[in-house]
Amino acid sequence: MTGRVHSWDLSTGVDGPGTRFVLFLSGCPLRCLYCANPDTWHMRDGRRTTVDEVMAEAEKYRAFITTAGGGVTLTGGEALLQSAFTAGILRRCKELGLHTALDTSGFLGHRASDALLADTDLVLLDIKSFDVSAYRRLTGGDLAPTLTFATRLDRLGVPVWIRYVLVPGWTDDPGAVDGLGAFLAGLGNVDRVDVLPFHKLGAHKYDALGIPFPLRDTPVPDPELTERVREQFREHGLRAL
Repeated sequence: MTGRVHSWDLSTGVDGPGTRFVLFLSGCPLRCLYCANPDTWHMRDGRRTTVDEVMAEAEKYRAFITTAGGGVTLTGGEALLQSAFTAGILRRCKELGLHTALDTSGFLGHRASDALLADTDLVLLDIKSFDVSAYRRLTGGDLAPTLTFATRLDRLGVPVWIRYVLVPGWTDDPGAVDGLGAFLAGLGNVDRVDVLPFHKLGAHKYDALGIPFPLRDTPVPDPELTERVREQFREHGLRAL
């Protein structure tokens, strides 16, 4: 089985527990205005790679990431755009006893089979906004599929870390944050909410690709705003970091 892979890397603390082997798959159906990896948008830009090749690379770090309490994280792009390839890698990881994490917007959650999710120890679910109109303007997609996927993960008992990118003027509306907090509090599988301050570290990639970075003039959130949003989630009984 083959898929299109952009790259892989090792990370600690940001892509799931412990030190992770992180696989970046190519292709994404959304066009988030703050995306830091526009170079992963198109399948054609990835390198055709087999599941065996991915696992051979991951195997090099198996002892290290296991000792460090980590595992393998599939991200992108959007890993569920290549759901069969993703499922194949997750299955092989579980056969090796590796902890698995899937980083996804949930927009293509319907492509994740129950078998794929059974091989997923943790879902890093990116909820871009809880305001339907803002979500469409921010991503070009619909919010509903993500919420449906979140509810399904709860029903299946798959642990979730929520990722919420805080963009001033876009995702800082108190009412929308409270709405999301109430929704998440109604689920029984949300271990934590990561409030991630918007940054511009990927701006140079837009320059290299010759495309405009839509939020170049948008300020990054100050610590007070970031803490306010985290506290709003905490008021709903959620662990917000």
